[in-house]
Amino acid sequence: MPSSPGSPARAFRAVFNLRVLAAMVGLCVLFAGSRVLTWYVGYSDLHKWLMGWLSYTRQTLISGFVLLLLIGCAEAWLARWPLRTESAKRLLRAGAVLLGAALGAVLRNRVAYWLDPARVKFEWSWFFSLLLLWSALGGLGYALFLKSQRANLSRQALAEARLQSERLQIRQVEAQVSALNAQIEPHFLFNTLANVKRLYETTPERGRDMLGHLIAYLRSALPGMRRSQSSLGEELALVRNYLSILQMRMGPRLRFRIEVPEALQSVVLPPMVLATLVENAIKHGLGPLPEGGEICIRAARREVQGGAQGLVIEVQDNGHGFSASAGSGVGLANTRARLQAMFGDAARLELEAASPRGVLARLHLPLLALAVAEPAEALA
Repeated sequence: MPSSPGSPARAFRAVFNLRVLAAMVGLCVLFAGSRVLTWYVGYSDLHKWLMGWLSYTRQTLISGFVLLLLIGCAEAWLARWPLRTESAKRLLRAGAVLLGAALGAVLRNRVAYWLDPARVKFEWSWFFSLLLLWSALGGLGYALFLKSQRANLSRQALAEARLQSERLQIRQVEAQVSALNAQIEPHFLFNTLANVKRLYETTPERGRDMLGHLIAYLRSALPGMRRSQSSLGEELALVRNYLSILQMRMGPRLRFRIEVPEALQSVVLPPMVLATLVENAIKHGLGPLPEGGEICIRAARREVQGGAQGLVIEVQDNGHGFSASAGSGVGLANTRARLQAMFGDAARLELEAASPRGVLARLHLPLLALAVAEPAEALA
């Protein structure tokens, strides 16, 4: 629909503007010239011929101007009070064209009578012939205008959709780059290797345990570089090894629980989404506290809007709680972008304060996500 609700002024200006007026004037001049040429062929008085052209051009411009004004008013009306059915819209537009043609004919007669009352009189045959002529011209012009408006709206919608798709692709690429950086974060890797070396020198058994967790972590993280999706089970394995490594480094300051039913292990997730939530809880929740705290990861089926089945994944900590920039970090923004890229508006990430303290990150996934993920690729 060319007219958009709530913008009558814009709809009117789309019809009644300088460009359209200039085109209307040009067409009226040409139309008047063609009519006058047929009337004055062979006429010897050039001055009278030119005056006749100007007079008929003036009369033609009156019809064109009034018709254009009524069409603009019809579009403004539809923008302000949109009609429900296409037949009602067509009826309103046809009425505007007929009324414009009729008013134009009456106004032409009144102007001509005012300029030359002795020669001009109103004749119904002339009125109906002019009404039919300008109704046809106005209807044709109106139809071309509506077709042009629909084509413009289609091009704008296509351009907007293409722009939105490009923005989403850019966000997805940025999120993937950020996720890959998080997968093997240099400080984490170097610190872990340093801890492995130190433990091998002091307590070799703990050093072997940490090295085993690091190898398992890398086995889970590296395939994600080549995949666009993972499963909840694979992401839990990654997070479990990550937390086990940190637990060996932080000692009793870090405790974690994972409460996820086996039946939900195959749920599809973008790689590193769960790990990002856990890392966020460590960095902003437990890290600032000398006594540390606990992280709990839960997942369960939940009934969503309309009675459909969905999945809710929660990452809760009892750490520092919300800061001034809570929920606005790059990692969380990229997580939301990746969820949007995979699931659209059907998935969302929520953050809220936990009781008695800490933060609860809640991830809602649609029923479409409940599918078996592709198996992880083995390391070469």
